Amino acid sequence: MKAKMKHQQVRTTYTHLDALMASPDHPLPQAKRLHQLTRMWGGLASLESSPEPYHDDWRVCSDAVNLMETLVDMGVCEDSSGLLQDAVSALAIAGARHIEKNVPIRLDGPGMLAVRAILEDYAAVLEQIPARTAIMAHIKTERRVQEILRGKRKPHDIKLSPA
Repeated sequence: MKAKMKHQQVRTTYTHLDALMASPDHPLPQAKRLHQLTRMWGGLASLESSPEPYHDDWRVCSDAVNLMETLVDMGVCEDSSGLLQDAVSALAIAGARHIEKNVPIRLDGPGMLAVRAILEDYAAVLEQIPARTAIMAHIKTERRVQEILRGKRKPHDIKLSPA
């Protein structure tokens, strides 16, 4: 008799119902944008200067970069700074170095500049795109991250191995 494997339920930020109910014309409510961006900017500040940045600081910056990558892939916006891939690489290198050497998660100088530029681009885009589009990008991004974690990667995907 084969044992049945349970699929672990992954909690998502938004559902498709959230997307359907969201405005097709207006941006996310200011409070939601402010909450999300405050966490992302705080994460970057911690990666830049905190003696012991938390994993969550790295994660919220990675979320912003991944969301921006999804929006670019969706054709919603362009990588106006030209630094999207640099930001992806900088965060991957910082995460890998943290895992491999058990050192604080840190970005190098160019990495800080790239991630900061992408966060600025993301903040600008988030103020302009409809809430429905922002939520669909969030859903697609979370789905893609879960695929990567399950081993379903595309050639350009970066996966960090757990310690």
